[in-house]
Amino acid sequence: MWLAHTPATTLVPMTEDKTYDVVVVGAGPVGENVADRVRAGGLSAAIVESELVGGECSYWACMPSKALLRPVIARADARRVPGLRQMVQGPLDTPAVLAHRDDYTSHWKDDGQVGWIESIGVDLIRGHGRLDGPRRVTVTAEDGTVSTLTARHAVAVCTGTRAALPDLPGLAEAKPWTSREATSADKAPGRLVIVGGGVVAAEMATAWQALGSQVTVLVRGDGLLNRMEPFAGELVADALREAGAQVRTGVSVQAVERRGATVTVTLGDGSTVEADEILVATGRAPRTEDIGMETVGLEPGSWLPVDETLRVEGSTWLYAVGDANHRALLTHQGKYQARIAGAAITARAAGVPLLETDRWGAHAATADHDAVPQVVFTDPEAASAGLTLAEAEAAGHRVRAVDYDMANVAGSGLYADGYTGRARMVVDLDREVLLGVTFVGPGVGELIHSATVAIAGEVPLDRLWHAVPAYPTVSEVWLRLLETYRG
Repeated sequence: MWLAHTPATTLVPMTEDKTYDVVVVGAGPVGENVADRVRAGGLSAAIVESELVGGECSYWACMPSKALLRPVIARADARRVPGLRQMVQGPLDTPAVLAHRDDYTSHWKDDGQVGWIESIGVDLIRGHGRLDGPRRVTVTAEDGTVSTLTARHAVAVCTGTRAALPDLPGLAEAKPWTSREATSADKAPGRLVIVGGGVVAAEMATAWQALGSQVTVLVRGDGLLNRMEPFAGELVADALREAGAQVRTGVSVQAVERRGATVTVTLGDGSTVEADEILVATGRAPRTEDIGMETVGLEPGSWLPVDETLRVEGSTWLYAVGDANHRALLTHQGKYQARIAGAAITARAAGVPLLETDRWGAHAATADHDAVPQVVFTDPEAASAGLTLAEAEAAGHRVRAVDYDMANVAGSGLYADGYTGRARMVVDLDREVLLGVTFVGPGVGELIHSATVAIAGEVPLDRLWHAVPAYPTVSEVWLRLLETYRG
């Protein structure tokens, strides 16, 4: 079950109202980086947090999920290496994996991150922060004390997202897992049914199947990872089935019932699936329902539309950075946005002209729509940057997709016997630059930054021809893709 954790003591007791240049609501990675950037620019800042400093990523998402997955992937890779596979045929030591996960979450204590905030000169205010009109944030502490923070220049909403649960009969009473429970559970359930087909569903299916659960994945659509190239989800689903999981696509969940220790899921065709736990991973919703949005003319619970500098549309002082703006729901993109927003806030405070009209300037978050990288830590890994073929075509580009079987790269064969993978680059035929790249296969997560650089840098393919991959490495797939394009 999910572990409840109490944050450390408030760093700055609020006995009176205070004024800062910038007030940040939410102390996850995004809020931390906004505060860091404005402090580096010479502005004073306070950051408000009601839970653990470090946010979702540190305690219930990126870090614990990857700590669970790393032993799974390492064992899978070892089983593909002659002379080693015989040594790793047994089950994983699940208690040891969970203990490793606990270490990476600092056992759900935020002392280290609190210390870092203190070291950069930012005041941490514990409590629930709410907007209270222009440039004002009220903070309600655990003891009920209410204080007011006033911002001279900007308030940044960095409250992130929460799991969005569908309105299904019996679901609430069944006490479903969300991503929080799935990444912090203290034992592997005997049977786990997962509803959803996105990144959380695919990664948690990979982790818990390997840690001893019998996993069934129920996908409403045609396949897993539908925001990537279709072959990505197909290869991941094939691997999950080979590992012993069931992956059922094109199914709808109609109702959920828990009786004692058993959860029964009723599907649209009338059939049922039984499990010990149910993980619902069907999407995210913004955590803006109780932050006072109505006091500044915005709808509570809605996403916050922003311009390229991450400033909320129609405002001169309010910023929404990270998941709350719905631009790119990824921790690394939120931190990137924080760097852009921090630079823009600092420049505006100093009266310096902004560069938001420059697509790749210091004050424009262009990568959010042109060069977003992502790695799904399944077995095989799926990694992408930029646009898929379908997205590029829908945007009106004249494109060509270039595919290559990664098993034909010498470095892939050395990496793993029976290497299975696929690569695709999407080429803008008018400019002869890359719009998107996708790799699927063991170890490809470490390849994706090269694709991100090529896309963000708009490197001409003729110049990429001179970027020689080392032999024999998996990165030689770049040469094969370019050879295929040239014919």
